[in-house]
Amino acid sequence: MTTGQRLTASLIPVDEALIALLDGLEPVACIELPVAEAMGAVSAEVPLPCPFPKRDFAAADGWAFRAQDLVGASSYSPLPLAGSPAWVEAGEPMPSGSDCVVDSDLVELSGPTFQVSGDAFPGQGVRRAGSDIGEGDLTIVAGQQLGALDLMLARAAGLKNLAVRRPRLGLIDIPAMAGHAVTAQLIAESARAAGAHVVYSQAGGRDASAVAKAFNGGRCDLIVTIGGTGVGRTDATVEALATSGRLIAHGIALQPGRTTALGKVENTPVVALPGAPDQALAAWWTLVLPVLDRLSGRLQNTKMLPLARKISSSVGIADIALLKKSDGAWMPLAIGDLSLGRIVRADAWLAVPGSSEGFAAGTPVDAHMLRV
Repeated sequence: MTTGQRLTASLIPVDEALIALLDGLEPVACIELPVAEAMGAVSAEVPLPCPFPKRDFAAADGWAFRAQDLVGASSYSPLPLAGSPAWVEAGEPMPSGSDCVVDSDLVELSGPTFQVSGDAFPGQGVRRAGSDIGEGDLTIVAGQQLGALDLMLARAAGLKNLAVRRPRLGLIDIPAMAGHAVTAQLIAESARAAGAHVVYSQAGGRDASAVAKAFNGGRCDLIVTIGGTGVGRTDATVEALATSGRLIAHGIALQPGRTTALGKVENTPVVALPGAPDQALAAWWTLVLPVLDRLSGRLQNTKMLPLARKISSSVGIADIALLKKSDGAWMPLAIGDLSLGRIVRADAWLAVPGSSEGFAAGTPVDAHMLRV
């Protein structure tokens, strides 16, 4: 294509673009992953099959007793024992009939007889069966991204595999004229952080035929392209999308990210992101992440706080605002024009709807967290 590609006459609102992308989309089927490979994946509902611990065990080193057998024992009136007491180490199962652990210095050998110089209460120094995980408790809920603590619980419960939803995201990098792939790497890492399995490929060139060929790289649940969405003479991504499938829109009422395009190849949603990092991120947050979350069932991570100062926005286009948490409020860092320095400093982002002129200082807003 030598004359560039033309943006649609009117920009499609973000909410309309999202409705078109989500139409008919269902969560992907669950798969089972070994616990060791499930870090960061989005869980399906996982009932833990048995209580943990399965039986009482010692929580401290000491002597195991039945508490009622020690009633009245003290340093002034040591209680002689009929036999040798049982010693337990922390983490060992409690001997049958015992329900407490007393400190080592409370038991001593006096001649041929052991005696104990202190009493105890039932459960002292003991971790009870089922105290960590109760019978039938659901400790890993659907839509939760699995972290180290979730995997610890799964292992403690004896699970070898976990049911997860991990969409396959086909990421096609349209080679930049300058030869760098900063934005593609950023989006790939963001996708993995959101629980996707990323299938990365690079188009053989910037022409429409090379890009179109890349659309046939294998089955994916979502396709994202990087670059070539502008109106330059070497921008051919949108033409390739139109010839490979169905172009829904080219031009989104979003700032930054206006040249984003979207469509479908067969039934697979496609979002063509601009090559600049700030523009790609804006479209990633507002269009791609909601699609990915629908596919995986991932729960959104948002936080509502009042604005420390007002945000002004132009009617007719959704502006992305970067926010930083400060003294229990959201402090705006930038809106519409997002420098890389401010993106890195931000704790959250907010899309100001195209129907709004912004928000007054003190208005509570529900912002999407960029950091855990």
